[in-house]
Amino acid sequence: MYRYQLILALSFVFNIADAQPTKRARDYGIKIGVIPTGKSNAITDVTGVKVGHTTLIGGDSIRTGVTAILPCDGNIFQQKVPAAIYVGNGFGKLAGSTQVNELGNLETPVILTNTLSVPAAMDAVIEYTMNQKGNENVWSVNAVVGETNDGYLNDIRGRHVKKEDVIAAIKNAKDSKPEEGNVGAGTGTTCFGFKGGIGTSSRKLPLSLGGYTVGVIVQTNFGGSLQIDGVAIGEELKKFDFSNQLLNNVDGSCMIVVATDAPLDNRNLLRLAKRAMLGLGKAGGIASNGSGDYVIAFSTAEELRIPFNTDKKVISNPLLINDETSPLFMATIEATEEAIINSLFAAKTMTGRRGNRIEALPLDKVIPLLKKFNRIGQ
Repeated sequence: MYRYQLILALSFVFNIADAQPTKRARDYGIKIGVIPTGKSNAITDVTGVKVGHTTLIGGDSIRTGVTAILPCDGNIFQQKVPAAIYVGNGFGKLAGSTQVNELGNLETPVILTNTLSVPAAMDAVIEYTMNQKGNENVWSVNAVVGETNDGYLNDIRGRHVKKEDVIAAIKNAKDSKPEEGNVGAGTGTTCFGFKGGIGTSSRKLPLSLGGYTVGVIVQTNFGGSLQIDGVAIGEELKKFDFSNQLLNNVDGSCMIVVATDAPLDNRNLLRLAKRAMLGLGKAGGIASNGSGDYVIAFSTAEELRIPFNTDKKVISNPLLINDETSPLFMATIEATEEAIINSLFAAKTMTGRRGNRIEALPLDKVIPLLKKFNRIGQ
């Protein structure tokens, strides 16, 4: 308990010291894509979705945390949601992925954390699920936990994330716009050589295209050559992977979670998940050899919930036809790209383990470049 209180106290002091107004890409007039955003431009624009963070910042070396994504209210295990997972590049540890694709559903919150805290997060999700009312006779829980490696800034070998941190993130989850940047699972991450973190965005299709919402949240910790709305920012700033052959910092990971209220089953959710990788590519990511790039996609459509216990032998549910999926694909690409950019805009410079320091994206240089190439105010 003392350790936990100390970390929280230090986290509070650190955050107050670093506090400064945060603007997202659209606050500067940057409009990525053509489809309108949802009300908050966040994954929580998809009705029922909630996000919670636990941020752990302590001493000079603890820079990590947990982000929990809840697909719906109530007991997810008893009323599972359709889901699919796509592996862009599999250098990572995404627990629970095979069962999701085998059975086509998700039965727990999705947890994001650091690489060596996956076991602790799984333990927490199992405990949380088994303790829910109605799950007294549950004998198996498929905890879905993803990760990126924050070991440059964080004492990852210390495995500071504990069960109570994960459960706190789940219980604190809200349906308002999530915090972005150096929070939760994005506390110690790096993206394109700059400070990465948590980012989110959404798209709302017009009624003529179904009126569905797609929301995305990302944990950015990868490399490549940053592009913002088509402008080669990494190249302009002379900071991109392989620009210095002595410093190859291309490896890392990106966890992407896609939510939609469109009635999609596992098959079309997998197709949707694949499109998120196009959004990563548009932002400049390359899914390198050492990068764990995973997409978890789920549908919140109530008519598609899968009951744990049922007397029915056959389930017949309405599904969106294939010809109506293309607008959702486009929405996913746009929201993923913008979520990545938002993670960079929100992140702040951070110093961590062994004095390692990652600078925030230099907006004082980026904004003039975007104006130069006529990407602001159009």
